[in-house]
This record gives sequence, structure tokens and C-alpha cells, in this order.
Amino acid sequence: MTYDSTSVIKKLILLFLVFAGLYFAKEFLIPFSIGTLLATLFLPFCKWMEGKKIHRGVAAFICLIVLLFVIAGITSLIGWQVSEITNDFDIIKQKSIETATRIQQYIYNHVGISLKKQGELLSKEQSFLPLILQGVAAPLPSIFTDFVLILIYILFLLYYRGHIKQFLLKLSSNEQENDMEKMIYNVADVSQQYLLGLSKMIVCLWIMYGIGFSIVGVKNALFFAFLCGLLEIVPFIGNITGTTITILVALVQGASLQMLIGIAGTYGAIQFIQGWVLEPLIVGSQVKINSLFTIIALVIGGIVWGLSGVFLAIPLMAMFKIVCDHIEPLKSYGFLIGEVQKKKEDSDFIKKLSGWYKQHK
Repeated sequence: MTYDSTSVIKKLILLFLVFAGLYFAKEFLIPFSIGTLLATLFLPFCKWMEGKKIHRGVAAFICLIVLLFVIAGITSLIGWQVSEITNDFDIIKQKSIETATRIQQYIYNHVGISLKKQGELLSKEQSFLPLILQGVAAPLPSIFTDFVLILIYILFLLYYRGHIKQFLLKLSSNEQENDMEKMIYNVADVSQQYLLGLSKMIVCLWIMYGIGFSIVGVKNALFFAFLCGLLEIVPFIGNITGTTITILVALVQGASLQMLIGIAGTYGAIQFIQGWVLEPLIVGSQVKINSLFTIIALVIGGIVWGLSGVFLAIPLMAMFKIVCDHIEPLKSYGFLIGEVQKKKEDSDFIKKLSGWYKQHK
């Protein structure tokens, strides 16, 4: 077997150019990709309205209004829960001071840094607070602009979807037209099913975290359950971040060691249920990517596009796999990205759960 080094170098250069293009074009690609994903989510609803003789433009606009109502509802719920916490601000402040005093005393007793020296170090750190606030506020205009762009993309992608589909079909030969149409359908379907599965997963997590935190005795349990569930949009990192915030706030509020262990135990139990029951039923069957390339996609997405890239990584990787599966020279890459064949026992267990789920949903 001969080794074509020139071909390998060309592929590496092409790969580098692709990632460079993704990075430098992110201001356009991020809102467009999010708009495309959300447009596929509303596609069945839009088609249903068109079937009721509603004009396509009106149907697309109604989808946009529904999305805005959902965002407004989530924002209102977060605001209401935050206001509940701010009602106890004086208590939280007092507990924070007491906790900070205990930490300072511990550092003095075990490290030997005097309270005065610790105060000087803290005052230096606090001088960076205005810079931190400025860094948080700086991207707000860009976020608002991206949000408006996303809404515009959703509206026009739903309206012009037939025109875009015809364009893609014209790119293929007559013999490949059926394969191209099937690929377009599968790409749209996997993004739609991923978002639907993610939404169902978040609702399930809200319920489980709400029950678990309430049993443990966490104050404002519903808010922290809502936070942990909502952060599921950032795979792997989201849940543990929400749980860590819950533990830290509970610690500041004077939680006992038993409560802190209970919060951590709730997280562990829910992660077990999520990984072995919910994901195979709700998400796993829709996004067929193995764990290795799921992690790789998340890391690369974070490097190239930041937090937005982490959110978009899995559905975009799933779309890429579908494209690979339909193009002969790329089928080996689709195989590499795809799931490893499961053991018969695991497969039978998941099939039984899936059958029960389909009967009762």
C-alpha cells in the first residue's frame, strides 16, 4: 500500500481552512445556525398551519410570535424566582459575611496569613470589579443584534424553505436527486428531533431536581431545579454547573453537611437516570454520535464559537454525519462518528423502554 503524503497534506490544509473560516465568520454563522435549528423546530407547526389554508408568510410569523411568548414566559419565571431570592437578600448578606469571616479565620489559623493582609488582598481584587462589570455589559448590544438576526432568519427560512430546497436539488444530477432529497429531509429531521428531545429532557430534569431539592430541604428549590434543568442546553457542563451553584448558595445560607450531601446525591441519582433511561429514550435514538466524538465536538465548538458553539456542536455534528452517510467518499467518516454497536443486552433493554415510552406518551 502506497502512502500519498501530498493527499494527506492537502486534507490537513483543507481542514485548517475550514476551521479558520468557521472562526472568522462566526459573527454571521452563529446566529444563522441557531436560526436554522429553531426554524426546523417550528417546521411541523408551520406545515400544519399551511395545511389549514393559512398563508405561508402568516404561518411563519405566527411561529415567530409563539417563540417570543415562550422566551418571555421563561424570562418571567426566572425573574419571579430571582425576586423571591432577593427578598432574602439581607439574610444572605449576613450569612455571606459570617461564612467569609470563618474562611478568613481558617486561613489565618492554618496558613498564617493575617486578617489585615487578607483584607488588603481582597481590596485589590475588588478593584477589578468595575472591569468585570464592564466586560459583562460590553457584549449586550451584540447579543441584542444577534437575537434580532436569529428572529429574521427563522422567519425567512420558514418562508423560503421550498425555494432553498429546490436550489439544493438543482445542485445534484437527476440520478442523485432522490438521495439529495432524502439527505435534506434527514438533516432537517435530526435537528428538529434533537431540539424536541432536549426540550423534553429539560422538563424531566425540572421535575426530578424539583422533587429532589424539595425533599433535601433546599430553599428556593424550584428556582435551582429550573436553573439546573435549563443549563442542560450546555451538555455535560450545564448540570454540574447548576448543582455547584446550588451547593454554594446553600452553603452561604447556612446549610448543614447533610443537606449538601443530599444535593450532591440528588445530582448523582438524576445523572444516572438521565444517562441510562432518559437519553436512550428521548435523545439517544435521534442523535447517533458516539461519546468520543460528542466530547470532541463540544471542545471544538467551544474553541471556535464559545458557548454558542457548545450548544450547536451536537446537532451540527449529527447533520455532518448524515451528509457523510449520503456521500460515498465520506461514508467512512460517518462510520467513525456514529455509535458503536451496542451489546445485545443493552439494546434489548433500550428497545423495551422505547416500546413502553411510545405506548404511553
